[in-house]
Amino acid sequence: MATSPKNIPPPPSTIDDKPRVLIVGAGLAGLTLAILLQKAEVPYDIFERGLDTRTVGTAMMFGSNVSPLFTQLGIYDEFVDKSKPCETINIYDDARELQFTRDFKLAAEMGGYTNRVIPRTTLYNIILNKVPQDRIHKGKKMVSLYQDDERAIIYFADGTHHEGDILVGADGAYSAVRHCLYDTVDRIGRLSQSDAEDLPYSCICLVGHSGPLETEKFPALKDEVCQYNDTHSTDIPYSWMTFTTKDDVICWGVIKYLDVQNSAAYSREQRSDWGEGATDTMCNEVRDFPIPGGNGSLRLGDLIDGTPRAQITKVMLEEKVFDTWYHGRTVLVGDACHKIHPAGNRGAVQAFHDVVALANWINVLPRSAKVSDIEPAFRAYKEERFPFVQEAAVHSKNLSQVSFTPDMKTVMSQFVTKHMPSWLWRAVNAKTAGYRPQASFLRFVKDNGTVSSTHSRSYMETRRILEARSSSSAHAAAAAAVVV
Repeated sequence: MATSPKNIPPPPSTIDDKPRVLIVGAGLAGLTLAILLQKAEVPYDIFERGLDTRTVGTAMMFGSNVSPLFTQLGIYDEFVDKSKPCETINIYDDARELQFTRDFKLAAEMGGYTNRVIPRTTLYNIILNKVPQDRIHKGKKMVSLYQDDERAIIYFADGTHHEGDILVGADGAYSAVRHCLYDTVDRIGRLSQSDAEDLPYSCICLVGHSGPLETEKFPALKDEVCQYNDTHSTDIPYSWMTFTTKDDVICWGVIKYLDVQNSAAYSREQRSDWGEGATDTMCNEVRDFPIPGGNGSLRLGDLIDGTPRAQITKVMLEEKVFDTWYHGRTVLVGDACHKIHPAGNRGAVQAFHDVVALANWINVLPRSAKVSDIEPAFRAYKEERFPFVQEAAVHSKNLSQVSFTPDMKTVMSQFVTKHMPSWLWRAVNAKTAGYRPQASFLRFVKDNGTVSSTHSRSYMETRRILEARSSSSAHAAAAAAVVV
């Protein structure tokens, strides 16, 4: 059974002892890494290609898998205040008939934290507000990078450049850092065939975050617990979900499943931004889709009409786990190295877990570290995270097949999901609850679940390094006091 480690402080250090970190991308992963580095007194700068720092999307659900980290970051109380507890997911058919329910109360008991649902934009702003704005440089579109045994340099479209000791690509599925890094790796003949291939696309997603809605029309908003409803059609290649959140807001999303021919066609087009017209077209396509609740006549169009246009987004859903996560002084996190289907609600969780593991290793590296010192730390980071990412990708893919994909594999997935025995559901929850990674350089958050947390490799190994340094520093101080 795991025990809580001692909170032994690291030896005194100055900011000049730490590596200077360049973070490309001001999304959830990049900003969270920035907060951790700031708490570790590691100097950093964030470079965002946009002229503004913002995000779009639907709701996100988190529980014990990130709550200890949120506590260490100092955002857990605000996260709770601006989210709703979520105890179940209700699965409906497109006749608004409830098919089955998945209960999360067991996961809360095992992990010690209730699952909670929060709009993505709300969580993003909570995290953004923890990062000093002078550390975020906007309008910085990365075009190339250079690295050697002494430094990493990134070059921007505006003709400027910036130099540091470590470069982190946290810039999403279309990562410029990954693109430049893979060019380098390819030139030396070390890029895998899989990494050289395009991102595969299987779905289009339309997501929104409504404004305040009338509770009489949407009575589920009155419930203090989030009503998470997921509707699956058997006749058309769509599924759609709704989440009631704080402030009378409903977050929603629609997934359109592509066949092989459509997926190939979309992959040849521009995928990241198709313009306002394309988004409006898909809104019109799905307006009449029925949603549970109300008087039995609610449709997605009711939510679309209650959602500000700027809060509706259409995106492609890529699915890929890359083989190459690092090279030299450059390393990737989150969607830059793995893009996971949203059906399992694990993409953002994996990004948070990436960030805390990487921060643990960066914190113990000196600024004078050579590539021969840095790459073993990056290798340990990938070796820790890769199995979890692969498992999450498979899990999310399997859950996505519960929706419209008319083949035998889908039928089997639907049957297993609907009729999962209690012992298997308990095992699934125990595995998820057991992985609650934390930063090794911050005060440990005590376990309060029935399933003990398994300390991550990065936590245990970097904690030993910090404790050894603290002990060495104490001995040196004692020796100096004797001499005096």
